[in-house]
Amino acid sequence: MTAHSRLAPAAATLVVGVLALQGGFAEHVSLVRKAAEQIAAAGGARVEAVEVRTAAALARCDALIIPGGESTTISLVAAQSGLLEPLREFVKVLKKPTWGTCAGLILLSEQANATKQGGQELIGGLGVRVHRNHFGRQIESFEAGLELPFLGDGARFPGVFIRAPVVEEVLEASEPKGGVSVLAKLPGRVDKMRPGVSQASTKDGSGDIIAVGQGNVLGMSFHPELTTDSRIHVWWLREILRLR
Repeated sequence: MTAHSRLAPAAATLVVGVLALQGGFAEHVSLVRKAAEQIAAAGGARVEAVEVRTAAALARCDALIIPGGESTTISLVAAQSGLLEPLREFVKVLKKPTWGTCAGLILLSEQANATKQGGQELIGGLGVRVHRNHFGRQIESFEAGLELPFLGDGARFPGVFIRAPVVEEVLEASEPKGGVSVLAKLPGRVDKMRPGVSQASTKDGSGDIIAVGQGNVLGMSFHPELTTDSRIHVWWLREILRLR
């Protein structure tokens, strides 16, 4: 056996797609690339970020981000592009890591309230019901320093909320099975609850559910892509690489 043949094979590149139909996809691509540089500098695997607009591009991906934007528009364009069913297969059949922010959280939920007339197609994957535009109109957008225990560093994250949804109920009896983990809440904003919205997310008095995970799927109400802080992207990529 030669010295060369004893070398361990190089780790395969992790290809991370960002759904690029509408919304903040360019910002996510930028932060994935920034996070990839940090991971590579620490001796980790190579990560490549690609924009996804077709089923062929999606098929190349090991993981996917669905960005913030207008969930109804993203859903409509995905359906018209023949991407809706491949997206559902990616998330719910192939069970590849998928992360949705704001509009992405809505699309990855099994149910959504306050949709536009006629409703909208969802991808699903998270056994939750969300309430669209929970915190109000765009002029009511706000930023908040968030405590995100899963990051493990104790420093607050700059949460940007723009017409943001909230997880109003965990659907315990719904598919997919496997249990929804609440990863973060936003305390002190229960006064913003709209009339008729379920109190399930706030009944323990600790605030609105703004980040959840279930199996391969992660969803967040806020916009990490609209900051320069790459910590969540680094954490998510490292979790994927750890489980490969």
